[in-house]
Amino acid sequence: MQGLGKLRGLALAVVLAGGVSLAPTVQAQEFPAFRQALAEAVSANEGASAFYRTADFAPLWTGADSAPRREALISALARAADHGLPAARYDLDGLIAAFGAVESERDRGKLEARVTETFLKYARDLHSGVLSPRQVDRGIVRVLPRPDPEELLRDFADAAPVAFLRGLAPRAPEYARLFRARQDLLQVIDAGGWGPRVPDARLTPGSSGEAVVALRNRLIAMGYLGRSASAGYDAALQAAVMEFQTRHGLDADGVAGPATLREINVSPEERLKSVIVAMERERWLNIPRGDRHIWVNLTDFTSQIIDNDQVTFETVSVVGAQASDRQTPEFSDEMSYLEINPDWTLPRSIVARSYWGALASGGARHLQIVDARGRVVPREAIDFSRYTPANFPFNVRQPPGPRNALGEVKFMFPNPYAIYLHDSPERHLFSTTVRTHSSGCIRLNDPRDFAYELLSRQSDDPRALYHRVLNSGPLQRIYLDEKVPVHLVYRTAFTDVRGTLNFRADMYGRDARIYDALERAGAATNGLRS
Repeated sequence: MQGLGKLRGLALAVVLAGGVSLAPTVQAQEFPAFRQALAEAVSANEGASAFYRTADFAPLWTGADSAPRREALISALARAADHGLPAARYDLDGLIAAFGAVESERDRGKLEARVTETFLKYARDLHSGVLSPRQVDRGIVRVLPRPDPEELLRDFADAAPVAFLRGLAPRAPEYARLFRARQDLLQVIDAGGWGPRVPDARLTPGSSGEAVVALRNRLIAMGYLGRSASAGYDAALQAAVMEFQTRHGLDADGVAGPATLREINVSPEERLKSVIVAMERERWLNIPRGDRHIWVNLTDFTSQIIDNDQVTFETVSVVGAQASDRQTPEFSDEMSYLEINPDWTLPRSIVARSYWGALASGGARHLQIVDARGRVVPREAIDFSRYTPANFPFNVRQPPGPRNALGEVKFMFPNPYAIYLHDSPERHLFSTTVRTHSSGCIRLNDPRDFAYELLSRQSDDPRALYHRVLNSGPLQRIYLDEKVPVHLVYRTAFTDVRGTLNFRADMYGRDARIYDALERAGAATNGLRS
């Protein structure tokens, strides 16, 4: 209630400040000083300048009829921190003071430009993120959907201001669910957290004692277990531990071992950081996802086909290794075809790292040397001593077959990073818990079923279509009738359609770097209420 009272007071202050200095009798006249000051102040912003020129420098914020826009903006700015945005960047108090300090039409022109600048900052931040991700981590190569300033101002001028400002936030259901999760965590923090840490131990069904009581109480506080007075590690506690493990990407064995207790003892303040970062990531991805799309969450080691916010198909995945030069990048593209019985042209980085020595000494006979026209070059015709991996004038290729590193199918969304989804003959890697084993591409545990589901919209018998092409022998492509958006994402905090919050490890350290950058920008501040 205190926050709402403050908000009403701030909004009233702006309305009154605007009304006092902008009397209707004054507004009816033309003031060249206002126009000149406004034109000068927005000249550095091409979009804002174009908007005001087209509008003949009519005021958007400081006119007699501008009160609804002022009220809507001040209300939105007062709640900016609820989105994890850098409230200080918008200088709400300074803006209010500026309204009260207007003494001339030149002052009003400068104020009009200042409010516009503030609006554009806020709109940009809420719509598509506070940060530029590539400046934080080179593995985040996502193209942001930055709004055009002129278009923003034009649309806002013609819209219901409150609805327009609310509509700037991502409309994906995940953003709304994360927003609620953030509020819930804030309430937990305000109430003192989840209670004492669980002592380090290995607790198993049948155990008893103070550590078990601490575990029980912590899981009750976290919402995994109903009220209980039991001092033993009973079936209810085991089920709660298993649910916690599932929601944190751990082996759900019902045993509270070191890894599980480490996650249970993570504070709500730390969990809040993950949610704040996830909200920023949602803003970076504020684009139409596609009614049908492919969602690869690298931290969860899963690849999903999503239809209208429902998971249609999901498979376990292997992603890029944790070494900096092998991490899977984050971006969105469109899948256009499948390659059945693929060959594999090895990237030079992989040739240099893993195969050059064997090739130069006459080994790695499962690989072919091919020229620019795709013709196989006999090994005996090459003097490897003349070359290095960097200046080698040929490509290295592995032909189709059971030993091919790509397996029997790869799913193509051509991109500058040579990343795709594919089968793999290394089946044992899918049974590991932290599946960071590839050189960057995503390997699927169930590639055939993934293909069947993708082809189900263009074939009455997708299995027969797939196997007919597979059994033909040579490499062939099956083009999708409709391209499917592919989103490679990295979420250490995410929800399901019921709003249940899940967490995963920050395996590449990207979220830690993002949170640090948000703090430097004034956008995080732990999310705690003042």
